[in-house]
Amino acid sequence: MDEVTYPTVGNKDAGYLFEFREDGVFLTVYPSDSNETLFELTDLQQILADYKVEDYDILELAKAIRSAKGEPVKLSEHFAAPAAAAADESEADSGEGAAPPKGDGQPTPEEIENPPAGIIIDVTKDKMQATIRYDTKQGTALPTEQDVMTALEEKGIIFGVDREAIRAGVRRLSPFVVAKGQPPVHGKNAYIDKKYDLGVLGHPAVNQYNRVDYKNMNLFVLVKKGDLLAERIPQTQGVSGMDVYGVTVTARNGRPTPVPKGKNIEIRDENFVYALIDGQVVEKGPQISVDPHLVIKSGVGVGTGNVDFTGSIEINGNVEAGFIVKATGDVVVNGLVSGDVSGRNVFVSGGISGLNRGKVKAEEDVQAAYVENATVEAGRDITVGDVALHSKLSAGKRIYAQERKGSIVGGTAAAGEEILAKMFGNPAFVVTRIAVGINPALQQQYKTACQEYKADKLRLQQVDAMLNTLSKIDTSKLPPQRIEQINKLTCSRYPLAGKVRRTEKLIETLEEELGKMEHGRVSIVDRMFPGCRVSVNGLMMNVQSEIQHAKLEAKEDEVRVCPF
Repeated sequence: MDEVTYPTVGNKDAGYLFEFREDGVFLTVYPSDSNETLFELTDLQQILADYKVEDYDILELAKAIRSAKGEPVKLSEHFAAPAAAAADESEADSGEGAAPPKGDGQPTPEEIENPPAGIIIDVTKDKMQATIRYDTKQGTALPTEQDVMTALEEKGIIFGVDREAIRAGVRRLSPFVVAKGQPPVHGKNAYIDKKYDLGVLGHPAVNQYNRVDYKNMNLFVLVKKGDLLAERIPQTQGVSGMDVYGVTVTARNGRPTPVPKGKNIEIRDENFVYALIDGQVVEKGPQISVDPHLVIKSGVGVGTGNVDFTGSIEINGNVEAGFIVKATGDVVVNGLVSGDVSGRNVFVSGGISGLNRGKVKAEEDVQAAYVENATVEAGRDITVGDVALHSKLSAGKRIYAQERKGSIVGGTAAAGEEILAKMFGNPAFVVTRIAVGINPALQQQYKTACQEYKADKLRLQQVDAMLNTLSKIDTSKLPPQRIEQINKLTCSRYPLAGKVRRTEKLIETLEEELGKMEHGRVSIVDRMFPGCRVSVNGLMMNVQSEIQHAKLEAKEDEVRVCPF
């Protein structure tokens, strides 16, 4: 007696598989990586109806579709296979394929009684793939290859038709991919391939033995004259594709990007950037420049005098009190600073001991081992390695003092966003002023602008009053000297009015910027002693008792102690 076989409907490409076994009806729903809907709940219900499965739980069916675990789920105990499906299974097991109908083309009585299944063609939204599934409401007989080709022609699908897939697809009533388009290949955008790495800045160098050299902190990325700095990789053209309807799909061409320009560089062959001088690589936005690099082997003092340099400076000594160092680039001092130093970034390997006269100012960051009796200003961050004693620290964003002692004692520390230190103040309750939430530089600029606006506004009112009075006088009776004074006064009025308007706009801009600073905080790694006076977003707090491991933030119109 031959072994009994049971039909299956669907496959992994269709997203589901029905198995009509001896022990019941099982459904496997496969997980899909795409967002495309391969089938609907009603499709599965129709298949179950074709196989006379009526005692299944619709909730279990929906749950299997949602979970899509790729594991068989039993839906029912009983089924009745359609005659056409049973015949198809028998042919598949015997190795015989379905062949197109032969003869005179007239339908047989069997075909009249059981017509072929309807052919439904689903096309993806991008029109790059067409899938055929069968509508068994019309019939359950297998269609022919010619039926499928006719359906494709009526649908207008002419490109990427897979004849092998059709030949296999007409052997059973399972969905299959019948055509695939040729996706367009979009062009790649142009980009800049930099031949240097600014990511190593501020990190210690690693020698050939994989040991860290803390004496070489990679504070500069230096290049030689003629070095290749960057290369522009040009954009590429896209290659058009074609959808299953035979319509050309236009590809996007890559977007160009300009070659970075800057100081002391040369562009060769349209795409290559070379250094014209020995110096330090500097990036400002998309620009690449080479700043001259000055190395002073000794300190700055009587032997050198003041130093004012266009570029970066490296000083292998101290900057003595009373002497000034100015640079448009970075300044590295491998010693102590007692004088005045200003630059884009200022790095002091020793400390800053100002003797109440020294000042360090940077457009971006300042780093120093310690600060004592000095003024330090930074447009961005200030990092103190050990302690800041009786100094004035002012940072646009953050102040950090968390290495070694990491303490801020006496003086004033102000930052726009955060001040973080291990210790604030000391057991002697030295007065230490801490302010966050207001950029000191913006605050000073706002104060200066308000003062200028007030003075210019008053002057403009006086000029208008004088001109108003003079307009009532018959100028033909005035001496030439007096007429000349009136003309000068009239001419001075318009520049003054323009300045007042510009200052008004500046004040509005600064007020808007200051209004955005509402998230200032003071982070206490270890403790804050009494005597500290804290201002957070303009709210004051006098510390009366010791605070340990906490954050001070402005909440509900007061400064509150929050968990660290």
